[in-house]
Amino acid sequence: MRKLARLPLVAALAPVLAFAAVSYPPSKTVDHTDDYHGTTVADPYRWLEELDSADTKAWVAAQNALTDSIVAQMPERARIKQRLTELWNYPRMSLPFKEANWYFYTKNNGLQNQSPLYVRDGLNGVERLLIDPNTLSADGTVAVALTSPSPDGKWLGYGLATGGSDWRELRLRDVATGQDAPDSVKWAKFTGMSWTHDAKGFFYSRYREPARGDSKVFTKMENRQLYYHRAGTPQSEDRLVFAMPEQPAWFPSGAVSPDGRYLIISVSQPGKSGNSVYYRDLGDAKNPTFDGPVVKLIDQFENSYGFIGNQDRTFFFSTDAGAPRGRIVSCHLDQPLNPVTVLAESSDTMDAVRISAGRFVVTYMHDVVNRVALFNLDGTPAGEIPLPGIGVVTGVSGKFKDPELFIGHSSFLPPGTALRHDLATNRTETFHETKVAFDAAKYEVKQVFYPSKDGTKIPMFLVHRQGLKPDGSTPTWLYGYGGFNVVMRPQFAVPPLVWIEGGGVYAMANLRGGGEYGEEWHKAGTKERRQNVYDDYIAAADWLVASGYTTHRKIVLDGRSNGGLLLGAVLNQRPDLAGAAVPAVGVMDMLRYHKFTVGANWAGDFGNSDTPEGFKYLVAYSPLHTVKKGAKYPAILLTTGDHDDRVFPAHSYKYTAAMQQAVAPDAGPVLIHIEANAGHGGSSGTSPVSKTIEDWAYRMGFGAHITGWGK
Repeated sequence: MRKLARLPLVAALAPVLAFAAVSYPPSKTVDHTDDYHGTTVADPYRWLEELDSADTKAWVAAQNALTDSIVAQMPERARIKQRLTELWNYPRMSLPFKEANWYFYTKNNGLQNQSPLYVRDGLNGVERLLIDPNTLSADGTVAVALTSPSPDGKWLGYGLATGGSDWRELRLRDVATGQDAPDSVKWAKFTGMSWTHDAKGFFYSRYREPARGDSKVFTKMENRQLYYHRAGTPQSEDRLVFAMPEQPAWFPSGAVSPDGRYLIISVSQPGKSGNSVYYRDLGDAKNPTFDGPVVKLIDQFENSYGFIGNQDRTFFFSTDAGAPRGRIVSCHLDQPLNPVTVLAESSDTMDAVRISAGRFVVTYMHDVVNRVALFNLDGTPAGEIPLPGIGVVTGVSGKFKDPELFIGHSSFLPPGTALRHDLATNRTETFHETKVAFDAAKYEVKQVFYPSKDGTKIPMFLVHRQGLKPDGSTPTWLYGYGGFNVVMRPQFAVPPLVWIEGGGVYAMANLRGGGEYGEEWHKAGTKERRQNVYDDYIAAADWLVASGYTTHRKIVLDGRSNGGLLLGAVLNQRPDLAGAAVPAVGVMDMLRYHKFTVGANWAGDFGNSDTPEGFKYLVAYSPLHTVKKGAKYPAILLTTGDHDDRVFPAHSYKYTAAMQQAVAPDAGPVLIHIEANAGHGGSSGTSPVSKTIEDWAYRMGFGAHITGWGK
């Protein structure tokens, strides 16, 4: 064990906890090396990849005991948890979605772990509870993770997620009676349930069932297949519709076209950012067959093609081909290799597209702020849908042929408004407005633009109390992600409210690698250009200090998943950047990430170490491989879930072990909290409210204590 002396970094920020004589649990090392294209790389903590071994379980228990004993002494944690609980206790409702005459939506009375699903017969019908997932487990860890009604409205298909896992068990519930059918479909993952229009069954994607006794659900996922399940039959009778055994790493998904005539199959492959599109003619929508051939419509992997809908044999796609900010093209089945532009690229980024009642409904983004424009199917403008102020569109719901749209709108301070828009009359009305017991008038949102290392202007949102004078004294929470074309949106969430209410600044940087300015912005943060993301984030922290908002010691760095990777890389490059960091479920071993679960599918953003060029740029920033011996790291609290089957928990385990051995005696500490019976959290949308509040209180309480927040 290595002893830590009292920590001057922490002691300089009064009032704080004096970390005296902290001992890290032992992390044994093993003599394991790998050869990467002639370069030998040691992996002394490889044993931590054996999650079920006695040694790993003992290590997890010891690390949790140490972390709990330290965080328990931080009074800010209890204060923050209480305020999070108070503010989270507000009624909220999802956007409705319609099938037949049923309207489905979720509601939460405030602190329910999972949001129950309700249904109405007609928009103004009597509300009826259809599924309450809170009754499915004592601790709220079973969630309804997807829903899909049959076209005739008889069945609601739904997928259950347990313990935060990405695996789904697909079930059927009779909408009229509320009773479940005996159907149970397992081993589905990252799938939808797309019904044939005879309402007799649905397509879904799954992996092969592991051999009996094989519990290696964290191993690399391959041989994804597309199946058809007929309602009322056992899964053993499901029909294999599409598979690519010759390409086990490729990733096919399927969905039925809005007219029920075609099965659209999208195929992606590791290392490529684009996808190919195949289709199968199902014949009569009300009496579909599966005998037709699979036809390659768009056969390439360099650009993205997202199916929007069709008119007979004309298919519409949104694409970044020749248009990094997005355009809409049509493709006639008689001329499959000749896409024609229908709606050209705009100066704004095309954020989302759908077809409703014969019009394109296009959500555009300008400097991370949304607007919604309408176009006829020939691309001619048809007006815009007014939104209630500056903010983001959180979702659009509506049937392909119906004129009725529901639009969610939100910002950092307003909690959200659901609009109902009638495309036939062009009338917009407020359907539902969410209210929270928080005085938003006392606070303000600013958008600033700061230069990154190479001069690129990066947008960043700042949220803080009205009239804040930048005097360098304000604890600042800096959130970043920067990857996978994901947009960091200025939308409502409870945790930032607690931080700003305590006098802090909440900052969110829109880093390259995301989709804020289209595919060029995304690609600027991928593969050998990945350092741009880290430069953008470092520049955000430096700008906040240079602009007088805070000091480096009063900054808390926050990021999840790909954002956890961001923090790991940045901490090694700039240990002086912040006073605290809370990387969650991070991808920390960039040389082996592609060997676990669905990691291989991230190679489009990361590349991988199987190639010499991939190894060269990955090893240069991989958090596990760039730990600095003796560096004065800030206080670090890693978090992960022991059942995270998206980002393998050993990423955080190995990085923690390496950091604890490397950190300078007068710096840190480096701690980890491993949540039991928990998965990826965050974007998975399955975490119970109680666990989410506890997680935020744990991490925010840590950051608050280190930076003197609320004092």
